[in-house]
Amino acid sequence: MVLKVFFPSCCSSADSGILIGRWISEQSSAVVLAVVHFPFIPVQVKQYLGELQRMTQVTLSVLGSWSNSKHEKEEGLSEFLEDLGTIFSHEPWIQISKEGDSKFWSCSTLQKHSNNPKEEEVILVYYDQRKVMLSCLHPPLDTADGRAEDASKLSAIFDTVARSRVLFMTDRYDEGPIKLTHWQSDGVEASIIVELLKQASVPACMLLAFLLSLVSGICRSRVLKFWPLSFLWSKLSTCEQLGHRLQHLQVISSNRKAQTQTQLMRKANIFVSLLIDVALGILLMSWLYRKNRIGHLADTLIPVADHVAEKLQDLLQWLMGAPAGLKMNRALDEVLGRFFLYHIHLWISYIHLMSPFIEMILWYVGLSACLGLTVALCILSDIIALLTFHIYCFYVYGARLYCLKIYGLSSLWRLFRGKKWNVLRQRVDSCSYDLDQLFIGTLLFTILLFLLPTTALYYLVFTLLRLLVVIVQGLIHLLVDLIDSLPLYSLILRLCRSYRLAAGVKFRVLEQQDGKPLRLLMQINPLSYGAVVQTYRLPTYSCYPKDSWASLCKKLFLGELIYPWKHKGEKQD
Repeated sequence: MVLKVFFPSCCSSADSGILIGRWISEQSSAVVLAVVHFPFIPVQVKQYLGELQRMTQVTLSVLGSWSNSKHEKEEGLSEFLEDLGTIFSHEPWIQISKEGDSKFWSCSTLQKHSNNPKEEEVILVYYDQRKVMLSCLHPPLDTADGRAEDASKLSAIFDTVARSRVLFMTDRYDEGPIKLTHWQSDGVEASIIVELLKQASVPACMLLAFLLSLVSGICRSRVLKFWPLSFLWSKLSTCEQLGHRLQHLQVISSNRKAQTQTQLMRKANIFVSLLIDVALGILLMSWLYRKNRIGHLADTLIPVADHVAEKLQDLLQWLMGAPAGLKMNRALDEVLGRFFLYHIHLWISYIHLMSPFIEMILWYVGLSACLGLTVALCILSDIIALLTFHIYCFYVYGARLYCLKIYGLSSLWRLFRGKKWNVLRQRVDSCSYDLDQLFIGTLLFTILLFLLPTTALYYLVFTLLRLLVVIVQGLIHLLVDLIDSLPLYSLILRLCRSYRLAAGVKFRVLEQQDGKPLRLLMQINPLSYGAVVQTYRLPTYSCYPKDSWASLCKKLFLGELIYPWKHKGEKQD
């Protein structure tokens, strides 16, 4: 049977002593955590291990002896270390020793209480104690039986080192009856600063949680559930983004400790996302208020709106003539053209009426960028929606009129063929019609058919204009969702400290010689960037419809209203 001994590489130069760690009988593995230096008192070692077991809930024991002949000064120390197996009585008793300046190591096992002792093959596996302690082993995405079993074996090793964090808190220079060698922290000063920051963050989080509870209570009040306010809250992207950020702040300021690594990483990702979002928003605000850029923007907004309205009037004049040489229905063309021209006239009057207040509105919009770049982008999306509201009205009018004619033609075509739509059974059935019904149906079908090209042309032009606005808003919302959902902390961690996100391990052979144990080096395989994004991606408030191209073309042909996105709980028409 093969015995695997996981030995920390930081203990390779330790003085002679005994090995303490955990024995995993299911895997026939021994995880060494530290080396206790000689001299020591066995009773004190047992008391120390008992205290560690109560704090870490890990079954720790003395696994064997460690002999470093380079540092050995007393004769017979190796024999004394071998005799310690009778005091601590662990089966099997592991003996690891280094022979002078040789690069080879000897590792053997003793089973004193066994009637039939067998020579076991030993594999000595070196591991970086700091990286394993700080790592979180992720299970493989494709959980096959073999890989899942390997992941469970490795997780036991990682869990043993991670749960023994209390052992690594002791410094090698601390005065005490027991001297240990294991991975040491960078210094006590850094831990003091971290503890001071933790203590200062407690009252700040309590104050922030109290303020957020007041804000969330106001948002849940019945006043905001009435029609005008509830409609604006559900339609404006700014309100949705503010509600989304309010949930993020509540998660960060919560006094509940993260139970799993995923929850801890989610909090860290939200915190870093908020910091970067606010920093980018402050940079944008400083750029807007410098050199009176808001005043220049307000001065150029009215001419741009007039230019767009002028181009729309020219487009409608072109449609009221003979567009591309097409023969249009003169009466319907004049009615639709004048109807839309009147809307443009109303829109120009509304813009000029609001012109004295535009600079003040833009000033407050720029001030709102301190809440974050995503809030400023959502406000920009809402402003675009308000400035192009006349185009949206044109699209809705054209789509509804076109849809009415399409459904009328399909119904009259069924009447012309002696069919009808059965509403109860949701199918087309045969039906006998009177002569008057067939005559009126045929007459209406002919009228709608000859009026269809004029309506379809207006619908096509306004749909293209609407899709142009939708593409711009869609790009803005994609940028907002990218900032909201991208796990920036995890990506930075993957870039700087890739061992923190472990997807598995790989073993490299250090040396192999007959009669000597096989020495391996365990290295951590980090998660790929795609797996990091997939594992720790943050949820966003908007969900994009997953319509296929065939479904999208069908909606365009039938004249159904198409939205670029929909919020949670909102159904598309």
